Amino acid sequence: MVIYPYRISQTWVFDDEYMGLAQEPFISGTPEMIDTLVQDVAHVDEGFKLVFSAYPFPGYQVELFWLRVENNGHWYSWSKKKMQGWLCPALLNYFNQPPNKIYCKAESLYS
Repeated sequence: MVIYPYRISQTWVFDDEYMGLAQEPFISGTPEMIDTLVQDVAHVDEGFKLVFSAYPFPGYQVELFWLRVENNGHWYSWSKKKMQGWLCPALLNYFNQPPNKIYCKAESLYS
């Protein structure tokens, strides 16, 4: 699956017309995780491509581990970076149930 996050007012958001999402924000630790993930992505100030899956795929950069449910969202840990972030209920637009692991890769919009 693919989304295209971009910044608005110091936070990361994304649109997904098919899912009915517009400027859906990442909050509660997830923006900091994204900042770490995209450190080396060219032109990230214009947004980036985020590929994600419940299964490992060639070239994934991050493995997130499910921790717990809270306020209808789900906390995930990026253990290698000792970071945690909350993913809102929109997560269930992409998965039937919260996956035990989420694998991610960030790419430039121009790659």
